[in-house]
Formats: sequence, C-alpha cells, structure tokens
Amino acid sequence: MFTGIVEELGRLESLDNGRLRIGATQVLDDVAIGESIAVNGCCLTVVAFGDDWWEADVSDETISRTSLAMVQPGDGINLERAVRASDRLGGHIVQGHVDAVGEVVEPVPDLRVRVPASLTRYLVEKGSVTVDGVSLTVVDALDDGFTVAIIPHTAGVTTLGAKRPGDLVNLEVDVMAKYVEKLMAAYAKPETTEPGTAKPETTEPDTTEPDTTEPDTTENGAGE
Repeated sequence: MFTGIVEELGRLESLDNGRLRIGATQVLDDVAIGESIAVNGCCLTVVAFGDDWWEADVSDETISRTSLAMVQPGDGINLERAVRASDRLGGHIVQGHVDAVGEVVEPVPDLRVRVPASLTRYLVEKGSVTVDGVSLTVVDALDDGFTVAIIPHTAGVTTLGAKRPGDLVNLEVDVMAKYVEKLMAAYAKPETTEPGTAKPETTEPDTTEPDTTEPDTTENGAGE
C-alpha cells in the first residue's frame, strides 16, 4: 500500500524483455529483494538492485494496461516505497493497482485529465484520485474527466510538470468509493422475477362471517 506522496523522481534506464531498470537512490534506502515500489503509480516488486539502480519484472498485462509502454529511456518516473504502519498518511490510501489510462487535456497548473467513462462515477469534488502515482484532490468532476490544481512544488518533484496535452497517465480512483459501491449495490437492486419463474401465489384471508346457526337437535332432524 502507498500514500501517493512521491519520494523520488527516478529515471528509466531500460525496458528489455520484461525487465525494467530504473535509476534511483533515495528509494533504495533499506531496500530488500521482494519489496514493493510504486512506479508511476504501478506497484512493482524489486528483483535486483545496486547502489543507484533497481530492477523489476513487468508482465505483458501490466505493460498493456498502464502508461509504462510509452515511457522511454531517460524519462522521469515517479517513485514511492510501500508505506509503513508507523508512517504519516500524507496523501490517501493508494493500492498501486492502475484502474485505467487517462489522457492529459490541459497541462499544469490546472491539470485536466480525460478518463474512461467507467471511472467518472468515482470522481467527486474534493475527492481523491491518483495520477501517475501522485495523490491529488479533485477540483472539478467533469462528464469526461476531472481537473486538479498542481502547485509548483508538485510540478517540480514529479513527472506532472512535464506532461503535455495528449500524454498518457496512469489513474487509480479511491478504492473506498469502489467498496461503497459494491456494498450498496445489494440494497439498490429492484425486486425482479427470474425468467420462467412465476411469483408465489398468495392466499387471500377468509373474510366470510362464521355460521352461528344453532344445530338441529330434534330426532332424525324431523319436526314434531
């Protein structure tokens, strides 16, 4: 798990046969094989490292579903180590599981991103969204995306300051919104009858008055 607070702006050194090598130093402090580092918001596992570099294996699935396919050697990359339980949660809960790839419409400082229609319902004013691993607050939730205000510090220490219209970015919406949607779905479903299944019959209560006629007690039921 991450918080969306970028620790270091690393550099892509190579991507060859599914092996990603990134130049970095700060995120390598106390690093160990098997630990997780977010790369532009995508959670990857450290498989090798040196004094100023580390490597991760990237599957074809990850390449096809993220913007990593567009990153070229020498490009900057946002890096963040996994959060510790004792750390401050400076951003918001970020899983490092990219939901979709968005497109930059307007650059910083008023960054506007176009998103797939399937994600717009998770975007709300003053809500959280992760763009290339950076935790941001939504200013306007639009029909086709959102806007966020990028301060000079964030533009300078992340890749967002270099983004231009048409550039692709990794997106992760707030996982809390997805959990709420899942939990509420059970209560929002209308009652429906399965095809070919008749509704159970209900018996109307018997509202007839009870028979209060005295029984005939003459012998054989005949009169005198």
